[in-house]
Amino acid sequence: MLQGKHIILGITGSIAAYKAAMLCRLLVKEGAEVRVIMTPLAKQFITPLTMATLSKHPILVEFFNPENGEWNSHVSLGEWADMLLIAPATANTLAKMTTGIADNLLLTTYLSARSKVAVAPAMDLDMYAHITTQQNLATLAERGVAIIEPAAGELASGLVGKGRMAEPEEIVEQVKAIFAEQQRAKSLSGKRYIVTAGATIEPIDPVRYITNHSTGKMGYAIAEELAKRGAEVKLISGRTSLATPAGVERIDVLSAEDMYNAAVVEWQEADGGVMCAAVADYTPKSVADKKLKKSDDDMSIELVRTKDIARSLGEQKGERVLVGFALETDNESANAEGKLKRKNFDFVVLNSLRDEGAGFRGDTNKVTILDAQSAVEHPLMSKSEVATIIVDKIESLNK
Repeated sequence: MLQGKHIILGITGSIAAYKAAMLCRLLVKEGAEVRVIMTPLAKQFITPLTMATLSKHPILVEFFNPENGEWNSHVSLGEWADMLLIAPATANTLAKMTTGIADNLLLTTYLSARSKVAVAPAMDLDMYAHITTQQNLATLAERGVAIIEPAAGELASGLVGKGRMAEPEEIVEQVKAIFAEQQRAKSLSGKRYIVTAGATIEPIDPVRYITNHSTGKMGYAIAEELAKRGAEVKLISGRTSLATPAGVERIDVLSAEDMYNAAVVEWQEADGGVMCAAVADYTPKSVADKKLKKSDDDMSIELVRTKDIARSLGEQKGERVLVGFALETDNESANAEGKLKRKNFDFVVLNSLRDEGAGFRGDTNKVTILDAQSAVEHPLMSKSEVATIIVDKIESLNK
């Protein structure tokens, strides 16, 4: 993953600077070309000679070499890098990054960088917990800087708490994950997908309706993951309190009929679809125009079948990818396999309400992915992680 990558390793004035030696060694071992920029104070904690030996390049500290006037161009460095990794990153450097102060070569390079930037904070626990530092980290994260969380443990001050820079091995793994995410971000460029999500609402009268417990979290996570990989996503959503994921176009609907009409229209231009919504199978035959008043008698509501969105799209599927969901309470595998065949899905994502932590409302899910050849069971994980697995499989079918 790091073979041939250009990484600038920024080292600031922290006792954790000693870890930068191992971090540099690991990055080089993974095939990266590493250039090191040190702040003047960082030289008090680790020698430039050590870092030059490990990186196999001269260390950059000042804007120019006072011996011969050779200029160290922060602009050229910013253009060269595939990533700027600052480890350790002190509270002082984080504050300067937030406010745009550029009083050393590392900070001017940060302001010139066109690549992804990642920071591994290192400081005492009170400095890390201070509201100013936390606000600075939040601001940098909003601007797209990756924050490699520090660990809790014994600190240089002798106190115990959060503030230790992450270990070099962990930082390397997170750097790999960042590059993998960047690679995925382009993998579905030019593709169009529709995703249905959330619960439909079937009115009984102007006050009451029939619905279910779906919050839309799973469908929204899938739409977000598709968009992260460059796809054009139309999210056809029932009522929910969730915010629209970045890069996603949301189409709000209420009833199963509304969702059917929107899905049929959007399917015409789509390359694939994920049917994640909890759509009502039945709807009241007639809707009262006034609130139904209670009486001493029982009440019966006649229900009629709604249109089957997934089956309709499956009949028009052709070579496109169509994914379904099956939330079951019994005979899970048999019911999911039946849905796979009836609706012409490429695969079905099965989850059971009998599994703790799966199903409605929560932030986790436990799924089995079934296709015509296999059934792969996955452990309990976050819905965003489940979304990654689902979109990975969609990608594999597109190749």
